[in-house]
Amino acid sequence: MTEIADSPESLPPSVEQFVLRWGDMGTQWGVNRSVAQIQALLFLSERPLTAEDIAAKLGMARSNVSNSLKELLAWKLIHRVPVLGDRRDHYEAEADLWQMATKVAQGRKAREIDPMVAAIGAAMQDIDDPRISAKVRQRLVTMHEFVTTVDGWYQQMLQVPPAQIMTLIRMGAKVVGLLRFVSGRGGSKTDQT
Repeated sequence: MTEIADSPESLPPSVEQFVLRWGDMGTQWGVNRSVAQIQALLFLSERPLTAEDIAAKLGMARSNVSNSLKELLAWKLIHRVPVLGDRRDHYEAEADLWQMATKVAQGRKAREIDPMVAAIGAAMQDIDDPRISAKVRQRLVTMHEFVTTVDGWYQQMLQVPPAQIMTLIRMGAKVVGLLRFVSGRGGSKTDQT
């Protein structure tokens, strides 16, 4: 039998809505709703929380909270913090948004992109097999170029300070215009292919 708190501790409405929406968004990304909600709660919490605190605030089963905390620890989105006079584990979320985004990107890359890069690299070892048609060969070469370019770009972006990335993001359309100009398209509105 799963134990669930009778009624969750009251959260401020804006915090509750954020936690609920973050959980919904997590499911869209393939993350368990409870995991996402706990990460959101810890992100907005002013102090480290115990598993019991989290279960009470979110009305979740203690076992669900425990499993979700393990997953968040594996993603390095939360960490344990000592609290003087209390032997229980307390948890705190990564509060730096860039660190959080970087850790999620690194985790997703390791689980999803790296195996694809390895598989395409392995396929490229036998690219000269005469049984592979020119069309299939070209598709493999194109895919290999694409994934290695994206992988290289990702590695470069890890070295760029967050403030510079934010500057680039804020430039938005100006960067697109510059790329059009550099590529010789002059930034014409009709030339958007």
